[in-house]
Amino acid sequence: MLTPSTLQRSTMRKRQGGMVLLLSIIVLVAMSLAAIALMRSVLTSNRVAGNLAFQQSAAASAEIGTETAIAWLEQQSRLWVSQNVPANTLFTTKEIGAGQPVAYQAQRQDPDPTVQQTWEQFWQQVAVAGNWVNTLPTDAAGNTVGYIIQRLCAAEGDPLVSGNCEGQPVQSSSVETSSKGAGVKLKLPGRIYYRITVRVAGPRNTVAFHQSIVSL
Repeated sequence: MLTPSTLQRSTMRKRQGGMVLLLSIIVLVAMSLAAIALMRSVLTSNRVAGNLAFQQSAAASAEIGTETAIAWLEQQSRLWVSQNVPANTLFTTKEIGAGQPVAYQAQRQDPDPTVQQTWEQFWQQVAVAGNWVNTLPTDAAGNTVGYIIQRLCAAEGDPLVSGNCEGQPVQSSSVETSSKGAGVKLKLPGRIYYRITVRVAGPRNTVAFHQSIVSL
């Protein structure tokens, strides 16, 4: 026969067991939430690290495109100097050959601000459509590099005549005469600026633009 004290102890044990079960469930839920948060943190960290790796890879590929374009400009300058022609005679647009992309634009063209045209839209709608883009083979990182070269001038032609080119000021040189009077002033071309725009298309639809200004 159960006495009142025995019933009281049995009831207390049941209550304690219920409390332990409730606490166990709460701890289990808290641990599950902590595990989910940790997993999301690890995934986010991996994603950030991957994005940084893609960014560095795109930057390295863009440098290759820039150096390729600069090498072309320097090669053209050396060619003209060897023929006793002034180096800065990139007065007209240059084509590589029949059916090949335009190697160089003798005048500047930018995205249209009136329609808020982005560089990506300008690249696809103007550069690609006009066959301006020089494309390099896909590199080991899976990046495809394309570049265009533009002379920073409002129009084609001799910068000394048009005067619409961005660059160092035109220099003057005096030529002595036999009378030792005032020398004849000759205009010497200053350095003209060229803009190299590189587009890198990489894995996971990564697109990056890189621009450099060089002078010759």
